[in-house]
Amino acid sequence: MTIKNILIDLDGTLTDPKAGIHRSIRYALEKLGHPLADEVDLDWTIGPPLKASFAKLLNTQDDDFAEQALLAYRERFSVTGLFENEVYATVVETLQQLQVQGYRLFLATAKPTVYAKRILAHFGLDQYFTEMYGSELTGERTNKIDLIAYILEKEQLDAQQCIMVGDRQYDVIGARAHGIETIAVNYGYGTAEELAQAQPIAQISQFSQLISKVDELNVERKVS
Repeated sequence: MTIKNILIDLDGTLTDPKAGIHRSIRYALEKLGHPLADEVDLDWTIGPPLKASFAKLLNTQDDDFAEQALLAYRERFSVTGLFENEVYATVVETLQQLQVQGYRLFLATAKPTVYAKRILAHFGLDQYFTEMYGSELTGERTNKIDLIAYILEKEQLDAQQCIMVGDRQYDVIGARAHGIETIAVNYGYGTAEELAQAQPIAQISQFSQLISKVDELNVERKVS
């Protein structure tokens, strides 16, 4: 069956959110009395659920403490951090072309929907999406497996007509759990080793290559 629906991750795929996320994490930990040294690497926090990342940064199994950190993070992120963000090259024209070609585009991000929609609207990207899906502030659907299940159910999509596009192993694992393959972007926050282990069906080095890659996959499906 040909690909008709494209599920697309946000952070590390459409936009580079590094500055806003890093600064908001540092703000939160400083507020809790656990400031981070400047040299501490935080790139690994972009993609997976933030609450679990805070638990790791704080070296705690105390769920309430991790939740406090998450709430402190949102104090800054919801006002300033979400706009400390940059759209990757070729994203706008690629989304526009995919829409013109008749593909239905769905945002599939672990970021809370309320933030994701504001970010896409801020950069004028929301117009290209049939619908935008993320997690809840309560933590529901931060796992990509749960999120994609929710999207398939809400939109009544046939998994065989879908492809996922993302930069982390979580995108590949979440999609594959539902029989959906992933095209990984290798300019985001997934390491080469991570993506090699996750084994997406293809990798692209710039977003514009998505058009030809989806076309190639559709040709292969017709032949087979």
